[in-house]
Amino acid sequence: MQIILLERIGPLGQMGDIVNVKNGYARNFLLPQGKALRATKANRVEFEKQRLQLEARNLELKKEAEVISEKLNNKQFIVIRQAGDTGQLYGSVATRDISNIVTENGVSIERGQIELRQPIKTLGIHTVQVVLHPEIKIAITMNVARSEEEAERQARGENVMVIDEEVLELETFNPDEEFSDNEDGDSAELRTYNDY
Repeated sequence: MQIILLERIGPLGQMGDIVNVKNGYARNFLLPQGKALRATKANRVEFEKQRLQLEARNLELKKEAEVISEKLNNKQFIVIRQAGDTGQLYGSVATRDISNIVTENGVSIERGQIELRQPIKTLGIHTVQVVLHPEIKIAITMNVARSEEEAERQARGENVMVIDEEVLELETFNPDEEFSDNEDGDSAELRTYNDY
């Protein structure tokens, strides 16, 4: 289907370009979202009449996005979640969660603006792309931790998943324990399957 782009869309082109796209993409996304028009003669004439208004609106939206990008670019947000010892989250952090956290911190973004290929499912620091305008993309950091203290440690660069083996050994070693004997008072012996 031939369409006229009403705004810049990544790989497709700039505002005013006439491009061919798949019918489903046009019908299900571009046309309902107001990002394009069907490339008919009437729509081409109508687009040329409205071109200045569309460019002015695009410029205004771009300025708003620049203001937001100054507030958000490279900012870090802490997400507290429950997780297992291996760092695997019980659940995940998805675009809705990220949108809510950023909005709670004073900047309103929609979940559709967040580019997340798959939900975050592990502890750690994750970089997330946010598209504020077709021409403005920024990165924010999500610090996913089990507690505020753990988030601070991760922010300093510590790996919270590494357990110092010596500390673990000292915590579990009891020097008062002796090698246990069996019920008869004889020393316990290592038996193999063949001994039975």
